[in-house]
Amino acid sequence: MLEIRDIVSGDFDGEALAALLIDAVGSGAAVGFVAPLARDQALSYWEKIRSSLDDGLLLFGAYRDGRLVGSVQLSCAWEPNGRHRAEIQKLFVHTSVRQQGIARALMTAAERRALRLGRWLLILDTRLGDQAEPLYEKLGYVRVGTIPDYAMSSRGGLSPTVVFYKRLRAAPDRVDGDGKLLT
Repeated sequence: MLEIRDIVSGDFDGEALAALLIDAVGSGAAVGFVAPLARDQALSYWEKIRSSLDDGLLLFGAYRDGRLVGSVQLSCAWEPNGRHRAEIQKLFVHTSVRQQGIARALMTAAERRALRLGRWLLILDTRLGDQAEPLYEKLGYVRVGTIPDYAMSSRGGLSPTVVFYKRLRAAPDRVDGDGKLLT
């Protein structure tokens, strides 16, 4: 059975998250690292994320039979003019369980939380041609455009990225500094 839950600093499993990241990078994911990714480098990354959890970054984990098999991050904009938006970051699903709806479940959880936080405009990017690209389109994300030579791929060489957005509800005519509708 699949369970999606928040990962908070109190129940943070750096080893499981590091293994997930190493698997993603090793399978060619363009997530900010170049293969091969060393365990200590992966652990260091997750420690930085752990410290950001108390500063508003949200981390969701997908668990199957108690084992972490996927994660996604939701980073809310905190500037006064951006409190209505958030960014989806670092969607990972372990290679052994891909194509089983886990990425979709993680995205749905992130979208629901974003709405509860008043974040109705989501943005994200992914490498052009990546496995996640068609998923985002199926989930209703709108392609904004492509940026060439955006990042080095995990196997070397520069890759373009595709930028997407999704409105989770209609944009209000006017909003206050917290992104709430003004009447």
